[in-house]
Amino acid sequence: MAQVEKKAGLLRKSSASKKPLKEKVVLMYDEIFTREDPTKTNPRFWEELFLMKVNLEYLEAKLESLDGEELVKIKENINSLFQHCIQALGEEHQIKVVNALQTLCALIRGVHQKNKSTSGFDIINMLMGFDKAELRMKNLMESLDSLLCGESSEFLKSLCLKLLLCLVTVTDNISQNTILEYVMINSIFEAILQILSNPPSRREHGYDAVVLLALLVNYRKYESVNPYIVKLSIVDDETTLNGMGVVITRALFEYNRLYRDKEEENQSGFFSALTSMVGSMFIADADEKISIQTNEAILLALYEAVHLNRNFITVLAQSHPEMGLVTVPVSPVPTTPTTPLGTTPPSSDVMSPAELPLDADVQSSNLLITFLKYSSIVMQDTKDEHRLNSGKLCLIILTCIAEDQYANAFLHDDNMNFRVNLHRMPMRHRKKAADKNLPCRPLVCAVLDLVVEFIVTHMMKEFPMDLYVRCIQIVHKLLCYQKKCRVRLHYTWRELWSALINLLKFLMSNETVLLAKHNIFTLALMIVNLFNMFITYGDTFLPTPSSYDELYYEIIRMHQIFDNLYSMVLRLSTNAGQWKEPASKVTHALVNIRAIINHFNPKIESYAAVNHISQLSEEQVLEVVRSNYDTLTLKLQDGLDQYERYSEQHKEAAFFKDLVRSISINVRKNLAFNTLSQEVLLKEFSTIS
Repeated sequence: MAQVEKKAGLLRKSSASKKPLKEKVVLMYDEIFTREDPTKTNPRFWEELFLMKVNLEYLEAKLESLDGEELVKIKENINSLFQHCIQALGEEHQIKVVNALQTLCALIRGVHQKNKSTSGFDIINMLMGFDKAELRMKNLMESLDSLLCGESSEFLKSLCLKLLLCLVTVTDNISQNTILEYVMINSIFEAILQILSNPPSRREHGYDAVVLLALLVNYRKYESVNPYIVKLSIVDDETTLNGMGVVITRALFEYNRLYRDKEEENQSGFFSALTSMVGSMFIADADEKISIQTNEAILLALYEAVHLNRNFITVLAQSHPEMGLVTVPVSPVPTTPTTPLGTTPPSSDVMSPAELPLDADVQSSNLLITFLKYSSIVMQDTKDEHRLNSGKLCLIILTCIAEDQYANAFLHDDNMNFRVNLHRMPMRHRKKAADKNLPCRPLVCAVLDLVVEFIVTHMMKEFPMDLYVRCIQIVHKLLCYQKKCRVRLHYTWRELWSALINLLKFLMSNETVLLAKHNIFTLALMIVNLFNMFITYGDTFLPTPSSYDELYYEIIRMHQIFDNLYSMVLRLSTNAGQWKEPASKVTHALVNIRAIINHFNPKIESYAAVNHISQLSEEQVLEVVRSNYDTLTLKLQDGLDQYERYSEQHKEAAFFKDLVRSISINVRKNLAFNTLSQEVLLKEFSTIS
């Protein structure tokens, strides 16, 4: 028997004597692409069309092959196809509903691809006609809402979400997608919340629902009142917010797990044996190969939830056993093919905290811990643009958290101690910390560890100035809370002080290179003022009097760096160059640090001379410090415990516009038609009456 081949809608026998035969559905598409009304020759045309298995590739390719004039000529038929797709969504026969959803995807994408240069209004006219657009979109959104909220199959709900994602991401810049005006008017917000609040539904569709919500929130967010922003900001239902938290936690956890697996893979085998022989000099090169696509879409969802909804802050701290250490229910294998991480939902979900069995022997975790671990991975390498953006967004989220009173309360709560294993960049001069030696501490310690780790590991020629500024701002905001509430945090503050002093040293050593690109005095002033904060208010929030003594010891021990900084800023502030004003601010800010150095250094030298000691021990220096506080005079500096609150619209609008554009392109790319037109689709519905 001659073998039958199928390609691009053609059925043909391998024998060259036969002409290629077209599938019936392709013949019906061809009728739509003529100027004639297809129902003239077949009154049951539309009814029959939606019983046929959709050929998505052919339909989209056909739309793209037409030039502008040809498309305008068949506008009536395109409008009619769009209308009948919407009507088919109300059919009881679910095969018709599936085919209508897929046809709508192809139609929307095909018309948009063909009309990239034209306005959104022209595309609306081409798809449904101006005069009918409002009614058509109202009917479409109502049908999708009914399917998402009703008793329809999980696969149908999945297709509905994919259609909505297709609709939202069909343009790179979603704010230029005029069709979304109708999605604003006919809100599906409640349908999204229903998916997130229902565990089975959340397991299947939670990821798509969260990404869809994050994108809709960003539609013209600075230009008009976006109902999705308003509604998200006032959600107070605990189940719904926890559901959203569960979806985000799972996606971030999945990334962390993949990274950890790759890291272990890299550290095993022959390469590991080789490095143990020759030392750790190649470790950094090995880890550079660990590259997993970052997940900006889910990070954006977390940001919007934290930034817009104060009730979501409580979700960050909801404790549950750490994923991977307890058995969690796994949903059925998804029917869509695997695509890069960050674009498809994880295959399983976790139960809400109330559903999870708490075991005293199992390390507990929460969304914030998972997020901090994720941040520690993506912030290791900021050379790649996606990772740089991810790192920046992580720090923006932490900034919002550091400003929130309730978040600070649980961050600093001594009764909420966790062991947070952050990922540390391999470096030749330090050993990898053993996970088991990590102490249980308040969560703010992990935030500070993350910041210190970033400061220490990113002093390089391609200096990420913006990320450094954000790190210092986060520390400052946490200190302001500690000072205000007199929280005495038991933290190894010396690590932070040492990191900050080394950062100042780096800025000075690379003055010429850095000044060509950055105003390094802004960062230097922030660092100096952090020390001023410790000097002025440290007695109210440092854990012990000896911690305050150690602060002075570090300043005195590293006095040469502060002296060099003073010389540099004095030189630039006395010149008439562009850096005169910012440098002079640093000069004034150094007054107390210089007073400490100038007060204690002669006393230390005198003590050494009297006792005939060439080099004093730390304890001897501390003894001199403790006995000479009384004669030290410091100036009271105003505004050290004040800061400018985070504002997205005024400072970050351009960043979020580019970020959302990148996410939109990525989501669209991974909503390829082959993810919608699988054989499993027909198998799924062949059993549905």
